Amino acid sequence: MTKLTTLVASCCTAAATVAASAIATPRGGHAASNGGHQYLFSNPPGTDDAAVARVPTSYESAVMGRRILALTPLGTLATVFPDDNDNSYRTEENRPKGLGGMPHGLMEYIADCESDNLGNPTMLAINIETSFKNIAAGSNVSLAVQWTPPYPPSKRIQSNNRRLLHSVLSYVGLSNDDNDDDDDEEHDTVPYSAANLPRFSLLGYVERIEGGDEWRKEGEVGARLASCFVDSHPDARFWLPGSRVHESHFVRLVVQQVYWIGGFGDRAYIGWIPVEEWRNVSRAEWEEVRLPGEKKGWKEWSLAHDL
Repeated sequence: MTKLTTLVASCCTAAATVAASAIATPRGGHAASNGGHQYLFSNPPGTDDAAVARVPTSYESAVMGRRILALTPLGTLATVFPDDNDNSYRTEENRPKGLGGMPHGLMEYIADCESDNLGNPTMLAINIETSFKNIAAGSNVSLAVQWTPPYPPSKRIQSNNRRLLHSVLSYVGLSNDDNDDDDDEEHDTVPYSAANLPRFSLLGYVERIEGGDEWRKEGEVGARLASCFVDSHPDARFWLPGSRVHESHFVRLVVQQVYWIGGFGDRAYIGWIPVEEWRNVSRAEWEEVRLPGEKKGWKEWSLAHDL
């Protein structure tokens, strides 16, 4: 009993040390490595915090956002159900009562297809889709877009203290996992920190693109839109305007406001981006920047200037 008591006491002391370490006041608020060790809540000794943690400006964030829009084929389109007194679709959809004013969000195909380079997302609106029924009834609109890296990071955000605590608990038989490394890998269904990646919401209104339905006329607006959109979404060719499958039209989300979350606040801009900055980003600018995970071998703590 004496040995077991001593062992448990040692475990508790180690756990307390880990906990105290984890809640220590951060210097830079981000991880770094030094001599093989990773510092989750502070920079390693000798690090210039101000140099490594410069927060991008709203315009730099707009440039990254425009690249995300160009490279990301999916977004979440949010609309609001019309007043319950509007019976336009209740019978057709067997729509339940009491939905008036309720928000409604669904995945939507998007692309950046217009030549004016204003950053207004292109969508192929299908008339029977609930989101576009709500828009036709006068709904406000927002589109949420998030960056998903094509490659997982070579080094994950993690705390070495967590592994130390698990080792101690395993030693005294208080852990249910025989192999923590294997268990982590098996359950790591999202192989990156989504909270540390940029995302944004575009608020505005939807309007039809003039000439967008004439996609069979070579060289016309509709043909360019169809080519661009189908390049991002090959299956969409089956419901282009005029198809027998659905009645559809090319539309744009006219961006009026932009809300941006670039990642963790110690290293990324979080807040509203002036719409003029969003619209003024040139193609050359967003083609030049790189986002986390566009290249193999990236680290989750990489800053914008390291990508």
